Amino acid sequence: MTIKWVQQDPLVLNGEPFCYGSRLTVRQLLELRTSGYNLTRILNDHPELRVLGIAAAYVYAASDRERYAEFFEADGSLAGPGYSEAEAAGLPAQYRIPGVVLKSGASAA
Repeated sequence: MTIKWVQQDPLVLNGEPFCYGSRLTVRQLLELRTSGYNLTRILNDHPELRVLGIAAAYVYAASDRERYAEFFEADGSLAGPGYSEAEAAGLPAQYRIPGVVLKSGASAA
């Protein structure tokens, strides 16, 4: 079974895209990141989330920059702390995007 990590349903959370298995919207997750929450703190506060699901939410936001424009820096990276290279090591390659999932300046190797 393939999990769709970011879901959208007009009958759930007023149609706002949300993280699978939670009631946390992509926007709320980006607000946490912008407020300085790193991956560890997000997972501690929201144990229902998964590392891959959070990365998928960041990639989703990057694919809809117009909707989430206030969370992006002038250089195109997401504001706030991203994943370290160690935290992203287990992610599929399509999720290891520097400046979006990975901290700015980290490589996608």
